Amino acid sequence: MSIEVLNECGYQTDESALQRLATYCLDNLRVHPDADLCISLVDVAAMEHYHLEFMDEPGPTDVLSFPMDELRPGNDDRVTPAGMLGDIVLCPDVAESQAQTAGHSVDDELLLLTTHGILHLLGFDHAEPDEEKEMFALQRDLLVGFAVAERQRGKR
Repeated sequence: MSIEVLNECGYQTDESALQRLATYCLDNLRVHPDADLCISLVDVAAMEHYHLEFMDEPGPTDVLSFPMDELRPGNDDRVTPAGMLGDIVLCPDVAESQAQTAGHSVDDELLLLTTHGILHLLGFDHAEPDEEKEMFALQRDLLVGFAVAERQRGKR
């Protein structure tokens, strides 16, 4: 699995944790091991530009997802085909503000946003209440599972 993290804004974060999280999520969602994902961290000006250009909405946002091959999660019987999953763009400055409001670290917010972005790349949405319930429950389960895996990793 190719997971590239591009820190275009120089924000100090644990980029390897973003890669480990993405790997964890994609493995759990039965995405083909040859799928490609790019995670970019950008400044407010770049995010504002992308948000306006691609979503026709002014101002910066926290995360944008750009699916490529429209891959969907696999299951125990089959993984997704190999391909380009797509790109996730994160804005650490917006994440920092949200983290303060939520009462957790910026790194935790970036992990949450990365998971959220991956789910969007795989076709999940939260426009309708039932979709939101499904997506946010899966997001929570993935983040909790990753936290457990990280604690176990730290004990080695």
